[in-house]
Amino acid sequence: MDSSVSTMDSSVSIPSSPPQAFDCDDEANCVAVEPCEPSGCRTSLDVRIHNVWYNLDGWRKAHPAGSHWIDWYDGRDATEVMDAFHSKKARGMYQRLPKTEETTARMLEEQAEPDSQTTLNFRALFKQLEDDGWWERDVGHELRLLSIWASCFFGSAFLAHSDLAGSWSLSTFLLSLFFTQSGWLGHDYVHGKDPWSDRLRQLTTAFAGLGVTWWSDKHNKHHALTNEIGVDEDIATDPFLYTWAPDPEHDSPLRKIQHLIFYVPFSALFALWRVDTMSVAVDAVEDKRPGAKKELFILMGHYAVMLSVFPLSIFLPSILLSGLMSALIVTPTHQSEEMFEDYQAQWVEAQFRSTRSAKTTNPFSEWIWGGMQYQLEHHLFPTMPRSQYPKLKPILEKFASENNIPGGYRESGEFDILKMNWELYRDVANAEPEVGAPYSRGHGQLGAIISANSPAAKAV
Repeated sequence: MDSSVSTMDSSVSIPSSPPQAFDCDDEANCVAVEPCEPSGCRTSLDVRIHNVWYNLDGWRKAHPAGSHWIDWYDGRDATEVMDAFHSKKARGMYQRLPKTEETTARMLEEQAEPDSQTTLNFRALFKQLEDDGWWERDVGHELRLLSIWASCFFGSAFLAHSDLAGSWSLSTFLLSLFFTQSGWLGHDYVHGKDPWSDRLRQLTTAFAGLGVTWWSDKHNKHHALTNEIGVDEDIATDPFLYTWAPDPEHDSPLRKIQHLIFYVPFSALFALWRVDTMSVAVDAVEDKRPGAKKELFILMGHYAVMLSVFPLSIFLPSILLSGLMSALIVTPTHQSEEMFEDYQAQWVEAQFRSTRSAKTTNPFSEWIWGGMQYQLEHHLFPTMPRSQYPKLKPILEKFASENNIPGGYRESGEFDILKMNWELYRDVANAEPEVGAPYSRGHGQLGAIISANSPAAKAV
């Protein structure tokens, strides 16, 4: 692994002290346990949250999101990511977590990058919005969205068994809209930290065949390390689509024509996600992850119902069409922006620099984008109900201006942003391979764990 990406001085040694490990429950109640052999596992995972260094090893083992994105924050500040992912109640549990050993904490503090003024200003904005009730869900708005969504399903089901002219095409189209909107609604509820979201958390599993466990594992890493090459799986779309000229070792003949055939891998998106979902769901059951069996049963129920209601001649094409719709929406909001080979210590600035929102022009576009047009709003405040994002936009525009963020609030028209994405594919297709170009998987930040100045790094 490439350890050169670490921003810390690996020459600093950690004073030896007896290792201590912890086990924690979902309420952040932690107890000390006998540490495992240092050569076989980690006994600490040290991150800074609101100026305090915590050992999150036990929290990580208990946390429903699994053991993935937090690893990249070992020895670093994780305040904004932890706050973004968790409810106010959960954030109140930070103080229950075991603190990093004092000597190690002092050493880590000396090496960690200090918070920027923009970061401090964002924390104040976050608190103000929370105090003003921006996380309260508009039930009327949710019911309207769910009514439109349900009408797509029942309309498609009716037409699937109708002899009316054009019924096959219309049924397929409506079912593809249903799958696409299932993804957007489920996306909002998986992120959400309120009773409404808790009740509907498995919506995308039940109605789109996309499991919450798979989605969370993949998607949380995207939010925590947006556009960081080698970590963010959302930009690792090669060998079918490349967003930068690759090293010859990782090149593919398809790259030269990717701007001409992009719609093929786009259409396969939901199909691939469904396959990945099933694989992760089975692994989760074998690993005894919380709720894994329930989720697998819901997935099986999804296919049982869908294949009972819809013939394959409608079900399969609708998956391809919904994949195309979704890919056209999810790919352009990050790919045309800055990508990072190094760890980005200032998470807030990195979100502004790596994200572009889309400006829709009509009610249908506003609906079908499913809140993804407010991409920056969502990345900075992922647990906030998407109904709040239109009102949040001018606040973030002002924040970007007042804090002199490079590029400011980045936004393009819905068709312009699609054009930018296609032009990126075209330009990369025409580029020559670049020796030494970073690989989209397992490059860059993976080396950060090994070179981080934390006792946990020794176990990797």
